[in-house]
Amino acid sequence: MMKMSYRLLAGVVLGSLSISAFGGDITGKVTLKGEAPKERPFTFDPACSKARGGDAKGSTRFYATDAGGGLGEVFVTLKGIKGDFPVPSEPLVLDQVGCVYVPYVAGVQAGQKIVVKNSDPVFHNVHPTPRVKGNPEANKAQLPKGKDLEFMFKNPEQFLRFKCDVHQWMFAYVNVVDHPYFAVTGEDGSFTIKNVPPGEYEIEAIHRKSHAPKYQGVVQKVTVGADGATADFVVDITK
Repeated sequence: MMKMSYRLLAGVVLGSLSISAFGGDITGKVTLKGEAPKERPFTFDPACSKARGGDAKGSTRFYATDAGGGLGEVFVTLKGIKGDFPVPSEPLVLDQVGCVYVPYVAGVQAGQKIVVKNSDPVFHNVHPTPRVKGNPEANKAQLPKGKDLEFMFKNPEQFLRFKCDVHQWMFAYVNVVDHPYFAVTGEDGSFTIKNVPPGEYEIEAIHRKSHAPKYQGVVQKVTVGADGATADFVVDITK
């Protein structure tokens, strides 16, 4: 029994070493240099205000920063990645909650299903407006708490816009990439790109507002080992 336990333990250790040898996580944080411009206020219509529990005041979502300058909703991705990567079976889910899209910025692999939900007791229409040839535009009605809608885009595209024509403040932006090595920063600006194979890469942080319209973000080189790597970015809006 003791011998079997030692063998089992050895197998677990060797298995862990084997897994770690194939990749590590890239972690980091994106911070904003400079004072974020004031967001533009707007008023929700009566139906949306009711759905929000009486909250009628809203604003644009251009710069999501925390007290320490962490910049949220930044798309971070590896550049120049080549390979034949399996498409995830799990869809990206966009939800409409309180007459706003959640999440506001997201990433998806080319060919991966995008499911759009309507958790509101309000009528919406879902209108993706791609700019890249071959990615189809659509415009679908969605009843209050109605049936989920599904979309899929085969070609890489940065910040592909989803909008609601009924509520003109409602937008979401989906980055379509041809590999799985990407992330979106959280509220504090932090991110993790998981299971990156060892090697040298270029990594880019792209902010939808600061880096529009060409979406050329902040780029640096990173070397990933079995223990992963760290890559921090500064988005400078003082220039």
